[in-house]
Amino acid sequence: MTIRWLLAALHLLALGVGLGAVWARGRALQAQLDVPGLRRATILFLEFGPMIALIRWRGAVARGGVPDTRAASRFARISFVQAVLVVLMVVAATAMARGYGVPAR
Repeated sequence: MTIRWLLAALHLLALGVGLGAVWARGRALQAQLDVPGLRRATILFLEFGPMIALIRWRGAVARGGVPDTRAASRFARISFVQAVLVVLMVVAATAMARGYGVPAR
């Protein structure tokens, strides 16, 4: 049980460091083509529903009950959409790094 708490704390610490790094890079590389915070807000908005449901599922299992998994297929679709958005963000970042969309001088 202690190792689970330790791993959970380590995971949250790494998540915080990673999100801080993403935020700092986003601020440093923000260009006119970037709508501020739109991508991050979209992914956060998509994650909110499944996150709350998974917290409730953990609580139900901890109390010895069975979680209601009717929404699991919807969460799988949301996860797929998030993965596609992340891939598109990587492609867009690569294109921006190579100067795509910037007029030639």
